Amino acid sequence: MTSYFSFAFMGVLLPLTILAYALMPRRARWAVLLGASYVFFWAISGKLIVFVVASSLLTYACGLGLSALLARRRAYVAQGMPRKEAKRRTARWMKLVVVAGVLGNFGILVVLKYLAFFSGAATSLLALVGISARIEVPSWGVPIGISFYTLMAVSYLVDVYRGTTKADRNPVRVALFLCFFPQIMEGPICRYEQTAQSLWAGNPVTRQNLFAGTLRILWGVAKKIIVADRLNLFVKPVFSDWQSYDGSVIALAAILYTVQLYCDFSGTMDVALGMGRIFGVTLPENFRQPFFSRTASEFWKRWHITLGAWFRDYVYYPVSLSAPMKRLTKGSRKVFGNRYGPLVASSGALFCVWLGNGLWHGAGSQYLFFGMYYFVLILLGGFLEPVMQRVSDRTGLNRDAVPYRAFQMLRTLVVIFVGELIFRAEGLRAGLGMLSSIAHSFRPESFVDGTVLGVGMDVHDYAVVCAFVLVMLCVGIARERGMDVSGWVGARALPIRWVVWMALVVAIVVLGAYGKGYVPLDPIYANF
Repeated sequence: MTSYFSFAFMGVLLPLTILAYALMPRRARWAVLLGASYVFFWAISGKLIVFVVASSLLTYACGLGLSALLARRRAYVAQGMPRKEAKRRTARWMKLVVVAGVLGNFGILVVLKYLAFFSGAATSLLALVGISARIEVPSWGVPIGISFYTLMAVSYLVDVYRGTTKADRNPVRVALFLCFFPQIMEGPICRYEQTAQSLWAGNPVTRQNLFAGTLRILWGVAKKIIVADRLNLFVKPVFSDWQSYDGSVIALAAILYTVQLYCDFSGTMDVALGMGRIFGVTLPENFRQPFFSRTASEFWKRWHITLGAWFRDYVYYPVSLSAPMKRLTKGSRKVFGNRYGPLVASSGALFCVWLGNGLWHGAGSQYLFFGMYYFVLILLGGFLEPVMQRVSDRTGLNRDAVPYRAFQMLRTLVVIFVGELIFRAEGLRAGLGMLSSIAHSFRPESFVDGTVLGVGMDVHDYAVVCAFVLVMLCVGIARERGMDVSGWVGARALPIRWVVWMALVVAIVVLGAYGKGYVPLDPIYANF
């Protein structure tokens, strides 16, 4: 078993889990979900399961510690102590407990995922000052989903600390929240109040949820197997040996990789949300038609939504509302005015967000550059927005007109393609070299002289991708206009529902990129 898309999972583990869950008494259904989650984790990461167990126990223990301190604070108040004094008496210990939990969880993540990268960077820095040293670090391996469940554990502890979530006294419920198998591989990144209770409730498997869930699973599998896996035939060779191709082929690879990444990641999210729906658990949406975005900032509000929300709530707001940042904002207002002053001050918080976002995606210089790339673009967008508004007011330009919106979307797509090229490149130097090649050796004739067809995909492959992307575009336009496509299908007569269901099955079987000549693509975000 390698992922949700393996036969061992789709053909064995998932059906058996649904069957066992449906047959089990309601009060014990949580055990089926927890058991399936640990079996899935073990099948992919083996003995590394000890780390998710350790994270669960640490998170549970620190949550209990915070709960005890909050109870002590309430007891002080009940005894007549002023609230401010009661808070002061417990604040230091609460900070120690939450910091211990956060650092413990992030410490495991850093040791397993980033230690080799940081040691290599340290070795390079020492070499710059003439010190020859090689820092050896042990190789532990990285368990699946560690970047996802670590953020979930931290959000739980911070929410308990803030008093917005009650600490759970049941360690099994905390463990299930962190390792629920539909979300453990690639998210979405959930908050405790979103899923913990419904995971424990043992909601029955209903016909409606079973149909809607399997329909969404099929839609996600189709994206992954028909489009993402097929595009790997072109994307992988170009990024692996980019010096052998001209700029036009590299530019096409950047575009196709963006499509591949979207179909892979959003397809996996569809599978995850579909599985959650079957068990009566509503997981948060992680995509909202990102390619209709008009700015880079809007794109990140539509792409990987739960990650952006996590950085907003646990990095951006705490940094921007900290005492030093408040003083900086006040001073900036005096110097730069009410419009630009807050932007100057908030740039520090924005920098922390995008530094974290880049590092979260991987231990590599290209990921740091990727984060800084969007930091600069979003910061510039904030500063230029008043200028653009004044220009449009003076010229009478309607910024909501279709032509201007189309221009903004095309411009944003170019920004996205460049960012994803750096993101996918095998190192920052390779990414910059590929961008240089696009600028200096772009040959439009490569699209018509057979060069493109000689890379890995034939006419049939391109036709299949274009046809399915067109279907995805139509679905995306319907959703952008507020239509619940899945709900619409579910409300149709039984024959229509089954036609849609079977059409997806037939498309996956007939058009799926598997068999001779195709190499299945491991879910991309499972590596982050």
